[in-house]
Amino acid sequence: MSFVFDIAAGRQASAIGKYNQAIQNRNAQVAEQEAQAIEQQKNLDIEKFDKQFVKLEGETKTAILKSGAELSGSGLRILRQNAEEAEVEKDIIEYNAKIGQSRAFEQANLARMQGNLARMQARQAEFGYYAKAGESLLSMSGTGKG
Repeated sequence: MSFVFDIAAGRQASAIGKYNQAIQNRNAQVAEQEAQAIEQQKNLDIEKFDKQFVKLEGETKTAILKSGAELSGSGLRILRQNAEEAEVEKDIIEYNAKIGQSRAFEQANLARMQGNLARMQARQAEFGYYAKAGESLLSMSGTGKG
């Protein structure tokens, strides 16, 4: 009669594997949502930076003109340098966001692989229990004929 317990254990192993796979799939979805959040945050950061840069650019122009200089020569070089630095800063924001997104997507892939592995391990355990139940049934039928 131990085969009954082996069959139940096989079903339980299958259920545990499916549950663990579902957890890892959910973890993958969370990681993908994190990647989307990083993209949205990047867009907000760039928008905020652009507003700050426009304000800084206006203040710089005002300071140059107040000093009596014209927007040529050194004044123009200052504005150009500020614009170049702004582009570098935006590139850094985008680069950091891409790194964060890559990590999140890698985490999602890893979670899915762990889920698949948990499911495969559960299947192996399930088949092991079913094989054990089959052996028990065969041994019972073999001893009954003798």
